[in-house]
Amino acid sequence: QVQLVESGGGLVQAGGSLRLSCAASRRTFSSYAMAWFRQAPGKERDFVAAINWSGSRTLYADSVKGRFTISRANAKNTVYLQMNSLKPEDTAVYYCAATRLDLLVSSTARYNYWGQGTQVTVSS
Repeated sequence: QVQLVESGGGLVQAGGSLRLSCAASRRTFSSYAMAWFRQAPGKERDFVAAINWSGSRTLYADSVKGRFTISRANAKNTVYLQMNSLKPEDTAVYYCAATRLDLLVSSTARYNYWGQGTQVTVSS
């Protein structure tokens, strides 16, 4: 079992930045590929970004490419999402997810563990 706890959400003006963190409970954190998803009210949970075990490969949704950066610190059991140039349409609950597959996948079905989410609100 892996427990994931997100933090760093909040209210920010359009054009601003936030950095989300996701702390994992398991010492074998480096054996999990990690991802961020987001879900706006009344919408499906959408893929945002993923990173492989070592952090050498990443994958981004087109909507965030060039603005968001996913990274990880395996020694700290933590994955990050740096979000720059935020837009009102980025407003959502952001979820951290983990999978034992060392693959970059965008489907929610491939992820076994989920955090509780952190709210990000971008005002115009």
